[in-house]
Order: sequence, then structure tokens, then C-alpha cells
Amino acid sequence: MARSTLTADVQESIKQLILERGLAPGSPLPPEGELAELFDVSRVSLREALKALQALQVIEIRRGSGTFVGSLSLDPFVKGLAFRAAVRHRNGEPSLYELMRVREALEAGLIESVAVSLPEEDLEALRGIVAEMEKEAETGRVARATDRAFHVALYRSLDNYLLSEVLDAFWAAMDQVRDDIGDSHQVGAVTAAHHKAIVEALAAADGPRAAAAMRTHFDGIRERLAPGGVAAAVRPVD
Repeated sequence: MARSTLTADVQESIKQLILERGLAPGSPLPPEGELAELFDVSRVSLREALKALQALQVIEIRRGSGTFVGSLSLDPFVKGLAFRAAVRHRNGEPSLYELMRVREALEAGLIESVAVSLPEEDLEALRGIVAEMEKEAETGRVARATDRAFHVALYRSLDNYLLSEVLDAFWAAMDQVRDDIGDSHQVGAVTAAHHKAIVEALAAADGPRAAAAMRTHFDGIRERLAPGGVAAAVRPVD
């Protein structure tokens, strides 16, 4: 059996072991010798598999302490998705547009749930961020970090870790090609107004209105990222 195939098989065996034994992040795995015997592989093959899983944060190798179930963070997925989108974008494909449409569908689809039960402290936090946006807009545009903070705070009450990770993939991809997509096309006052409209709809507990405001917020970036838009005018990298 080819080493790459064997390594992949051992990775799957380790993940299956974690599932079967109901192990959680931080739980210890059996010692290397026991794992090698259990899977009937050499320690070299086992270590290759463990290193690969460590890169994916499935397991964590602590020198002198052993091997443990990792954090199971989606960070490797986020980075991979962001890099994939950025590379494809630089080669003239509508990857950022596709990623943006996924983000829009998620946000517009979930915001009605937010409107139903948004905690008062989260609403106040959103109002504070909008006030910061309005202040930044006086200089011409809203900072990307402020915009990002708004969307993080917006869905905090849903306690949905997967949503947060997917949204992070979008921001990470955009950061890698920020010069290509032309941030200068974003008018600060308009951006602040869009976010304020979202908050006002949430304050009124009006889900449909909040969803409509969210889609309006996406209109500008959708136009820039759509095939033939501003971002699509960037020449592919040779």
C-alpha cells in the first residue's frame, strides 16, 4: 500500500477511534505504541498520520505529555476556503462573488431569528458600532474591522459557532484581495446608513424588514464582485 494511502487510512482510523470512544477536545488518546498495535501499522506511519491531523487541529501532540484530541477548530477550513477563493479570484473566476452569495443567504436568512429575540445588551452594542461607523464615515469610509465587528455582534445571540467561522472565511478571503476589489468604492456614509437601517429594524423586532435591509446592504458589494463588476475587471495574475 502506498504510504500516502496508508497515512490517510490511519488518519481515518484515529478519527473513528475518537468518535467511537466519545472523546472530547482535550481528552487523551492512547500511547503511540498502543495505537500502532491497534491499527497494525508502524510508528513511522502513525506519526505521519498524527502530524497531518495536528495540522487540521483534530489532535494535539504535547511533547512529553502525549497526544490529545485537538480543539477541532474550523480555522484550517476557514484559511483553506479563503485561500481558494483568493487564488481563483486572481485567476479571473467569480469565487469571491460565490462566497459573498453564500454569506448573503446565511445572514439574510438568519437575521429574522435574531430580530425575534435579540438581547437588549446586543442591541446596544450594535447601536454603539453604528455610531462608530458614522464617526468613521466622516473621513470617507468605514473601517473593515468596524464592519466586521458589527456582523460578529449581530449573530452573537444565536450562539452558532459554525456561522461565525463561515463569516470569518469571507472576511479572510476579502482581506487577501482587498486591493483588487476596490475598497475606495465603498462610501462610508452609505455603509453606516445601511447598518443603521438594520439596527432600526431589529429594534422594532421586524424580521422581514431586517432581512430586506440586510439585502440592501449587500447590493453594492454584489455589484462589485459579480462577473463583469469592478472586481472582475482586475487582470488575472500571470
